[in-house]
Amino acid sequence: MVEIERKFLMKGSGYRTEATSRTRIVQGFLNTDPERTVRVRIKGQEAFLTVKGISNDSGTMRFEWETGIGVEEAEALLQLCEPTIIEKIRYVIPNGNHLFEVDEFLGENQGLVIAEIELENENDPFERPEWLGKEVTGALKYYNSMLSKNPFSAWK
Repeated sequence: MVEIERKFLMKGSGYRTEATSRTRIVQGFLNTDPERTVRVRIKGQEAFLTVKGISNDSGTMRFEWETGIGVEEAEALLQLCEPTIIEKIRYVIPNGNHLFEVDEFLGENQGLVIAEIELENENDPFERPEWLGKEVTGALKYYNSMLSKNPFSAWK
């Protein structure tokens, strides 16, 4: 129930040719308190309810609990979410023993592209593809819950 991940901005779109899947995601937040966020997500034909806790000091680790729910239930819960609903296309790219998930944001976050990699531990080594840019792990403004409150289009 602990998520260990690192986040990066992107350099170019070379990841698209390496992707093994592409999925549309729609998600909203029932609660964006930094101590505990509650997310509703529709990912392709599946839906999930997720609770995440506060991150550690480096921003790499935090509590995460997730359960599957019906798509109809998720659609109803999205109507109760705080503004703004997040839409994105997720690409999954194999990388050695890991997977990168690259999110191309749509709507009010159009133009933002972020890669995430989940690790076994904070110091787990991984290969850095050429399209991987600046690391933004722990930078709160790149958390999806923050992007729902302060979308990329509003940044100066």
